[in-house]
Amino acid sequence: MFGYPGGVVLPIFDELYEAKIKFILTRHEQGAAHAADGYARATGKVGVCLSTSGPGATNLVTGIANAFMDSVPIIAITGQVKTNLIGNDAFQESDVTGITRSITKHNYLVKDVKDLARIIREAFHIASTGRPGPVVIDLPVDVQSATTEFVWPEKLELRSYKPTYSGHPGQIKKAAKWIENAKCPVLYVGGGVITSGASVELLQLAEKAGIPVTTTFMGLGAFPGTHELSLGMLGMHGTAYANHAVMESDLIVAIGARFDDRVTGRLDSFAPYAKVIHIDIDPTSISKNIRVDIPIVGDAKNILRELLKYIKKAPEVKVWQDKINGWKQQYPLFYKNDEALRPQFVIEQIYQVTKGDAIITTEVGQNQMWACQWYKHDKPRTWISSGGLGTMGFGFPAAIGAQVGCPDKLVIDIAGDGSIQMNIQELATAVNNHLPVKIAILNNGYLGMVRQWQELFYKKRYSHTTLVNPDFVKLAESYGAVGIRVTKKAEVRPAIEKAISIDNTVLIDFRVEREENVYPMVPAGEAINRMIGGMA
Repeated sequence: MFGYPGGVVLPIFDELYEAKIKFILTRHEQGAAHAADGYARATGKVGVCLSTSGPGATNLVTGIANAFMDSVPIIAITGQVKTNLIGNDAFQESDVTGITRSITKHNYLVKDVKDLARIIREAFHIASTGRPGPVVIDLPVDVQSATTEFVWPEKLELRSYKPTYSGHPGQIKKAAKWIENAKCPVLYVGGGVITSGASVELLQLAEKAGIPVTTTFMGLGAFPGTHELSLGMLGMHGTAYANHAVMESDLIVAIGARFDDRVTGRLDSFAPYAKVIHIDIDPTSISKNIRVDIPIVGDAKNILRELLKYIKKAPEVKVWQDKINGWKQQYPLFYKNDEALRPQFVIEQIYQVTKGDAIITTEVGQNQMWACQWYKHDKPRTWISSGGLGTMGFGFPAAIGAQVGCPDKLVIDIAGDGSIQMNIQELATAVNNHLPVKIAILNNGYLGMVRQWQELFYKKRYSHTTLVNPDFVKLAESYGAVGIRVTKKAEVRPAIEKAISIDNTVLIDFRVEREENVYPMVPAGEAINRMIGGMA
């Protein structure tokens, strides 16, 4: 559990004093929510965070919303004032269930201790099944202090909650036929493949049918990034060849993805020649943004297993593969290779030193997009970043959660100098809990992504995006961490190797080129094949 104490959760914390539960005291409730989120993404288990009422509970809200947007299973337990004071504007009271109704999969206000065991059992079930998501349990202090006979319901029967796990056989057979007859197919893969544990089945399908695979931001790691069929990420800052492939495809097989606006760009221009097969456990995601020709509701792993049985022959895609390979040669990811310390070079070096064997978390902004592009993920649950909400300050506490959940793994947070300061107080959490998280700050002295938009679309009017930063090395040292500063290309690899060798939290301050931009880039409102920049 990750959290922070307060007056109305003292009964819980009194029990935690002797409980066999590992509790991580964060330095801010938002950090606790993000740490629970990172723990859940790295392990596949449910993350848990705990706060007091009022401001403690509202400080969790951003983290809860982040988990909701990215379909991450967490339980947020919030303290509440006594039941007889609810609604009376009591000290540190807030309407947590009302506040979080639109950003949770479900939430509870516990009014009777006899219901508590059942509610906790239900909460974990709801959070982790179907399309996962956060569940809030708001717990008044008098209910915490009450006693009852403990009854744990081993079986649950929730009449209004029955996720569909098996796809319609007729739709699966039809989809198999369409795949067999396609000339220019693309597998478009999202985070649902990782959630369902379907990466093996996805690889089998891609190789059996010879279909190229592009992943969403949330789907990185679902398919090996180094595989010859990998197109990398598509969308606003995706690879040019992924975007061209989608726009010229005749069949898109969408699996565990939701066609969000960063992927589709201008909707009326998206994939104009393609039929769409959409596999998703959440029926509300199908045909929400893009018209779907064959909808299949169910768990991705189950459906892919059935689909593999029905595909008897591979489609004739040799010409299509050759065309895509031509795009890869024509439009590789590119940056200027000179003596300047460029952020892309830093991430390439992190990848080469770690050989891809690390859990990478990121903050939000340019650092995040460069990490998408230049670090190749071959395994699921090794990429942890804020997708739907785009939450600055997510990466470092998420790295803490990932390190707690995977103590034997190397965990690296790729950060921007703006975003890292949103939750930099969690250095204390990492150091005090002996968590050897590594932080790589791409320090350009700007709120980089906002500055990039100001450069490209607002005539370089850098309104409030220039930063005056602290000395990050001294700041790290003041918390008991190790700080390293890098200003030259030759220092990059030795600094990374040194950081990994140190059994402590390490922060590396990379002083990178100040006005480097993330390319390619699809301008807002354009089709995804109308990219600017980044071409060799």
